Amino acid sequence: MATDLPAGLTWRKSSLSTDNGACVEVAALPGGRVAVRDSKHPAAGHLIFPDHSSLSLCHPST
Repeated sequence: MATDLPAGLTWRKSSLSTDNGACVEVAALPGGRVAVRDSKHPAAGHLIFPDHSSLSLCHPST
């Protein structure tokens, strides 16, 4: 898990989040990378993915 993020990031709720509290937030990073965190516990940490296409690993295709 990474700890350093640029100041002033804009976090937004993922379109894959649900209304039952299972929510993640995403933020665009320099170089096309994407940060992801749990919206219920934003200070608990985050993951960084190399690009948006890597996020497809987070949910199964149907």
